Amino acid sequence: MLPRTFYERPTLDVAPELIGKVLTIIHDDGTHLKGRIVEVEAYIGPDDRASHTYGGKQTVRNQSMFKQGGTAYVYIIYGLHHCMNVVTRGIGKPEGVLLRAVEPLEGIETMSMRRYGKPIEDLTRRERLNLTNGPGKFGQAFGISRDGMDGHDFCSSTLFLEDGERGTVLRSKRIGIPNSGEAKDYLWRFYEADNPYVSKHPKETE
Repeated sequence: MLPRTFYERPTLDVAPELIGKVLTIIHDDGTHLKGRIVEVEAYIGPDDRASHTYGGKQTVRNQSMFKQGGTAYVYIIYGLHHCMNVVTRGIGKPEGVLLRAVEPLEGIETMSMRRYGKPIEDLTRRERLNLTNGPGKFGQAFGISRDGMDGHDFCSSTLFLEDGERGTVLRSKRIGIPNSGEAKDYLWRFYEADNPYVSKHPKETE
C-alpha cells in the first residue's frame, strides 16, 4: 500500500507517478477488483479553470477535494457516470488527479457483468477494451459510486494503491474541457504509451 506521503506532494509530481500503480477496491460483498492505472489527468485547484475547485470555492459536491492527500473524490457527470479522483497535496489545498483509465487485472468477470451484463468470454475484442478505457467506463466496471466511495481513504484496507510495472509515460492536453480558457491547453494528462486501455492516444505529446 502506498503511504500518505506519496499523495501529499505537488500534484504534477504525483500524476505521472500514478501511471503503472495498481488500484484495488474490495466491496462489502468481498468482491476484489484490481487494475493497473494507465491514464490520468491532473487538476490544480483554485488556479485551474478546469478544476471543480477553481476559485477556491468549497461546495457539497467538491468538499472531499479539501481533505487530506489520499482521499477519494468521486463525482457524477451527465447524471450517470461516476468518476474517481485521488486528492493530492493536503488539507485545504484542493488539488487532485482524475483516474481516466485502467488495465483490468483481477475481477474481470465482475467488470464484464457490470458493463455488459454478460460473461467475459462472450465479449468482442472491442468490448473487452471498452471495459475500463475511460473514467465513466472504469467507474461502472469497478462499481464506483459517489455515495459509497466519495471521501474514502486510499490508505485503507478496502481501497488502496500499490506499486506496479510501468511503461513509457507520455503527456498531452486534457480531454473534454473546451470551455476552460487557457487551462484547456495545459499538458496535464499523462498516459502509458501504446497501452490499448488508454482512452485516446493524441498526436500532440511532450
